[in-house]
Amino acid sequence: VAMADAFSDRLENSLRGIQSQCPGKVDVPNDRKFTDLDGYEKAIQSDCDMVLLCTPPGFRPRQFEAAVRAGKHVFAEKPLATDAPGVRRVMAANEEAKKKGLRVAVGHHLRHEVKHKEIMKRVHDGAIGKIHSMRIYFNSSGVWVMPRKPGQTEMQHQVRNWYYFTWLCGDHIVEQHVHDIDVANWFMKDQHPVQANGMGGRQVRVGKDYGEIFDHHAVEFEYADGTKCFSFCRHIPGCWDAFLECAHGAKGFAEIHGHGHSVLHVNGQPPQRWERGPDGHQLEMDDFFAALLAGEPYNEMDWAIQSTMTAILGRMATYSGQVVKWDDAIRSELDLAPERLAWDAQPKSLPGPDGIYPCAIPGATKAL
Repeated sequence: VAMADAFSDRLENSLRGIQSQCPGKVDVPNDRKFTDLDGYEKAIQSDCDMVLLCTPPGFRPRQFEAAVRAGKHVFAEKPLATDAPGVRRVMAANEEAKKKGLRVAVGHHLRHEVKHKEIMKRVHDGAIGKIHSMRIYFNSSGVWVMPRKPGQTEMQHQVRNWYYFTWLCGDHIVEQHVHDIDVANWFMKDQHPVQANGMGGRQVRVGKDYGEIFDHHAVEFEYADGTKCFSFCRHIPGCWDAFLECAHGAKGFAEIHGHGHSVLHVNGQPPQRWERGPDGHQLEMDDFFAALLAGEPYNEMDWAIQSTMTAILGRMATYSGQVVKWDDAIRSELDLAPERLAWDAQPKSLPGPDGIYPCAIPGATKAL
C-alpha cells in the first residue's frame, strides 16, 4: 500500500483513520508515503494494482489520466471534474482505460443501495408511468472550513480550504448534489438534460474564510422529451435538511430518501416502503472488488461523466443567470485550473485587499 497527499499531516491523519478501522492490516512505511502536489504520481507508479482517487475533484482529471497511463484499475470519487475541459480530459482517458481493459468504479454509492436499485427497476418497468417531473434535494448545514494560517501561500491556503474554491470543489452543487443529479439522470435511463436555467447566491456563508462559492442553488433541468427536474441544494445552518430524490409519473411517484425510508406510490395501490438497508459505500466496494477478483469488465465512467457534467451545467446556469444548453456547456473552454500547479503559483481567483474573494454575479458572470 502507498499513500499520497499534498500535506503530510493530512496523510498521517488518513493513515491513522484507516489503521484504526483495520488494526494490524495496513502497512505504509515512510518510503511509500508521498507528499506535495505531485505525490500522487509517485504513489501511482508504486507496485500497486489499483488506485483510489479521493482528492479534491479539481485534481481528478490529471490523476485519472496518470492512473490510466500507468495501467492501474481505478476507484474515483465523485465528481470527476469541476469544469468542461476537465470533463473532456476524463472522457478521453476513459476511452484509453477501456482499450487497456482497466476496471473503473466511481463513488456514486446510491447506484449500489438496495432501495435505489429496487425502486429504480420498478420505475423503469413502468410502475409510475411516464415521468413528467422530478425533484431532488441536497440541503444541509454545510461542511468544515480551514481558515488561512500565517505564512501560507495563496495556493497552500486554497488547497487546504479546497471546498470553497470552484476550481477545486466545483461548488456544492457539483461536489455533493451530484449524487442526487445522478439519480435524476438514472430515473431518465441515463439520459442527460439538454438545457438548464437557475438561480443561486451567498446569503449566509460569506466572509474571507468561505472563498467564492454559493451557499444555495435552485436549477430547472430540461430533458429532450420535455421532462423537468427541479434541483435544490443549500448549505445554511438552521434550515430544513434533505437528501432525497423524487420522480413523478402519470400513474404515481417514487420518493427515495438518502438517510431514511423510501416509498413507491402507485395510484390505487397501497404504498410500498423501503428502509435504508446496507450502506452503499460498502456495497459499491463489494461490487467493484467482486469484478476485480473475477476478472470481469467493470466501468462506471460513462454515466458518471454525464452526471458530473450535468452538475456543472447547473452551476453554469446559477452563476450566469442564463439558460445554458448542454451542447454549448460540454464544449466550453472555460478552464478553472491554474496554469501552473505549484505552491508558489497563483490560482485564478484571488482575494481583494479586504481578504474577500469575488464570487459569481448572475447577469454579469459568463456561463461559458
